Amino acid sequence: MILRPPDNTATRALPEPGGTHVLVVDDDGQIRQLVAKFLRANGFKVSVARDGYEMREVVDHATIDLVILDVMLPGLSGLDLCRELRARSQIPIVMLTAKGDDTDRIVGLEIGADDYLTKPFNPRELLARINAVLRRSLGPRESEPGTRARKYVFEDWTLDTLRRDLIDPRGVVIELTSGDYDLLLTLLEAPQRVLTREHLLDASRNRSASGFDRSIDVQISRLRKKIDEANNPHSMIRTVRGVGYMFSPAVRRE
Repeated sequence: MILRPPDNTATRALPEPGGTHVLVVDDDGQIRQLVAKFLRANGFKVSVARDGYEMREVVDHATIDLVILDVMLPGLSGLDLCRELRARSQIPIVMLTAKGDDTDRIVGLEIGADDYLTKPFNPRELLARINAVLRRSLGPRESEPGTRARKYVFEDWTLDTLRRDLIDPRGVVIELTSGDYDLLLTLLEAPQRVLTREHLLDASRNRSASGFDRSIDVQISRLRKKIDEANNPHSMIRTVRGVGYMFSPAVRRE
């Protein structure tokens, strides 16, 4: 599908110097303006785009720290663009979905989105989600030595928390989204202990879950595909029915 080129009426905002750079992708001009104004007031620099064509232009010519991506866009959908972004980078992505549309939310998480927010939303909640995702993507601060192990070793795998690399037994680095990384780290910090869905969601996404929120199950499924051998019936992440999950292997900290 060919996306339309920008025209003279495009209202893309150029980012001001300094600050964390957020790209807002939404075809609703009012939402773009309101979100951009609010984020700038809170110290971010902001670029905006109304579709995939403009999103690509900004990503290709600027360093973007986080993307706010609406699902419903003209041309390629936000889900298509999320998949495209994730194939080329690990830029954190917060998806905007229609209220109550669980399908889009779950698919977004499956293809690599780091968080989601349903419309209409409170700008302060959006700000909290952005800050939480950025904290996860940056990992522990250097000013907080000793808060976590440098490396976690399990079943000949290694999670390097300084480089944020997951290395398989062959020495190959496995790509993780910030959500994948945070979830795996939460499991590795409490091996062979049952962790509830609510605890995992709160620890890995920095927020509380409702009783009907199954997004942690989607994330667990995605993580299993990355660390378990194909057709292996014995997953390293064991499901404890009605409670949550447990990381089965022993974990060595270095």
